[in-house]
Amino acid sequence: MALNPPENSVDLTILMPCLNEAETLARCIGKAKKGLEASGVTGEILIADNGSTDGSIEIAESLGARVERVREKGYGNALRGGILAARGRWILMGDSDDSYDFSSIRGFVEKLEEGNELVMGCRLPSGGGTIIPGAMPWKNRWIGNPSLSTLGRLFFQTPIHDFHCGMRAFSAEGYRRMKLKTTGMEFASEMVVNSTLNGLKVAEVPITLHPDGRSRPPHLKPWRDGWRHLRFMLLYSPDWLFMLPGLSLLAAGMSLFLMLLVGPISIDRVTLSTGTLAVAGMMTLLGYQILAQGFYAKVFAVAEGLLPSQPRFNRLFKVWNLERGIVLGLALCAAGVSVIGWAVWHWARTNFGTLDPQENLGRLIIGTTLLVLGTQTVFSSFHLSLLGLKTTSRTPPDLTLGQVEPAPKDTLAAVAKPRAVLPKGQLPA
Repeated sequence: MALNPPENSVDLTILMPCLNEAETLARCIGKAKKGLEASGVTGEILIADNGSTDGSIEIAESLGARVERVREKGYGNALRGGILAARGRWILMGDSDDSYDFSSIRGFVEKLEEGNELVMGCRLPSGGGTIIPGAMPWKNRWIGNPSLSTLGRLFFQTPIHDFHCGMRAFSAEGYRRMKLKTTGMEFASEMVVNSTLNGLKVAEVPITLHPDGRSRPPHLKPWRDGWRHLRFMLLYSPDWLFMLPGLSLLAAGMSLFLMLLVGPISIDRVTLSTGTLAVAGMMTLLGYQILAQGFYAKVFAVAEGLLPSQPRFNRLFKVWNLERGIVLGLALCAAGVSVIGWAVWHWARTNFGTLDPQENLGRLIIGTTLLVLGTQTVFSSFHLSLLGLKTTSRTPPDLTLGQVEPAPKDTLAAVAKPRAVLPKGQLPA
């Protein structure tokens, strides 16, 4: 095994983020050396230090590890800095608190050799992993990790059982394709989510989680960081956050609404009348609004590259356009105005006196609901078209052979700047 070989001649970089880990860092580096030797690959040990003041840097350098100092604070930032500095065509990352056994990395290397672009460690028994007693707080073991991982598999259709395992390996090329953006604890979830969304080949390796060797509390804050992971997964899955709740509420509201259009309904001793119609109208409007928010979120996310383009979604927008949305919206508005006009006509017949509140209120609820739905449809169509402009602007116009489109003034400098050609396996700095 050759530590710190010349650049671009490394198979595997073992990367450890570090913030004041003097108690455990030497043991981790020692195990990493054994792991590289047992795996039969050339490698390096890289410490991404995030501002240690306890001598961690000196310990790492004295043991032959390379240290990359990362100024930007945060777990994700430390890993980003380390990954960009890595020389290996493969990178294996894990915490430097001695909770992961770096001497047992052969399974990761084998999966990488098979062509997998992300190989996740799995600590949970559901994926064949083992958690030594005392290695994980009960709320993380029995609530946090299983719940969040189950939601991750449901939302993103990934085979991964342990979304938040800190020990994982990936190829340098695969990392580029992940297009990660977060800088905090969400970095771990984003890696799995984006790998799945971008079609990377993903595998899992059972591992054992040991109690960490530190005398101080861990940096992890279970409730806060758990919420950050959940929030991230919801934001990356507009179908589950917006579409399904909105569609369910809209369907339930519309069904009840249509049933009551003909008048009150009696079921045994229960009578559904004007009050129920008002509730149905509110459910319909709320469901419609949530569904519209889901469309906004999906169009924006695809336009920004946060989510890959989806063929079914694209086909929908070939059928639905601004003009059709305006026509449908105006038709709903016209229907609503007609029903409200009908209610006013009934009122006029009494010389604008007192009406049966049950009967006339029902007409007003139906008319205003249709009017609001129509107005929302018109303005939602404009909103979607506005969001879609960014997507369509990314498609270059067809140019006549030999004709060059003039670049905007503010992009000339970026276009003129030469790009370095990097050797295979090297990440840009």
